[in-house]
Amino acid sequence: MNTRSRIAAAFAAATLIALTGCGANAGAGNNAAADDFPRKGKTIDLVVAFSSGGAVDTAARLIQPILEKELGTNVEVVNKPGAGGQIGYTQLTSAAPDGYTIGATGSPSVVVSPLDPSRGAKYTRDSFQPLGRQVIDPTVIAVQPDSPYQTLKDLLDAAKANPKSMTASTTGLQTGEHFALAQVQETTGAEFAPVHFSEGASQATTAFLGKHVDVLVANVSDVTDLTKQGKARVLGVMSSERAPSLPDVPTFKESGYDLEAGTARGYSAPAGLPEGVAKKLEAAIKTAIEDPSVAQKMNDLGLQTSYLPAEDYKQFWAGQEEDFKKALPLVQKTD
Repeated sequence: MNTRSRIAAAFAAATLIALTGCGANAGAGNNAAADDFPRKGKTIDLVVAFSSGGAVDTAARLIQPILEKELGTNVEVVNKPGAGGQIGYTQLTSAAPDGYTIGATGSPSVVVSPLDPSRGAKYTRDSFQPLGRQVIDPTVIAVQPDSPYQTLKDLLDAAKANPKSMTASTTGLQTGEHFALAQVQETTGAEFAPVHFSEGASQATTAFLGKHVDVLVANVSDVTDLTKQGKARVLGVMSSERAPSLPDVPTFKESGYDLEAGTARGYSAPAGLPEGVAKKLEAAIKTAIEDPSVAQKMNDLGLQTSYLPAEDYKQFWAGQEEDFKKALPLVQKTD
């Protein structure tokens, strides 16, 4: 299996696991360590490893009030952007495993950063205790509304004819968008010049709206409103089916390119939580993610909730790690 296929397999496997996940943690008992958690008046920090305004931040703020209700204490979203998520993930995994620090975790960034020694990450997959997956957000490619490229084929043909003549955004080195660009290059020969915005999607989108980059490589949730407002024209979605929020946009496969890519997002804590504390957090996160109002707001953003309980999210994460280990050289040679 080549590297492009492995990336696609890592993304496609999410659907299979979502369908077969059995909620292995369901029904597990609490223990005495949970009796005093959370202590009255003690805030729980929810670390977001990207800047405010992006999809990760928005999703975290949607579940925040429900977490507060379920846990009976304040939950504060803390943005720690930079290094493609690595700064925030470092803060999360460096915190005490007492339940008062949790964080949003998104792959491939959280999966890949500890796999590359040159990144100097101080954490590994085992540094995280997964609490639940929320969503899978397919990758898209978009251009300016007045772009001369009317179809995905138009754009890719131009990028193939004139390699690196067009800039394209990512949310940092070895993130989902970076992998997607590398995938496109390997499969089609179309070569863009990546511009890495390490603080996240909002920074990349601002650059695109200011016409500082030619092509916006993003997720469905990042472009749904831009499309409605006429500020971007999406040419293709890297998923097996069309995105419900972008019904007129063809998939890559419909355009003749058998490619899939996307970002999986969920929530985790530092490894080593007391079992009872973990159960309380897992239950609260499940309730928040599956709350009808949250699911509807996510849907309005172009996101379909794809919940996995903690144990299944852990297995999903481990599977992605194995796939991206093999695919990592593809992005390393396109940095």
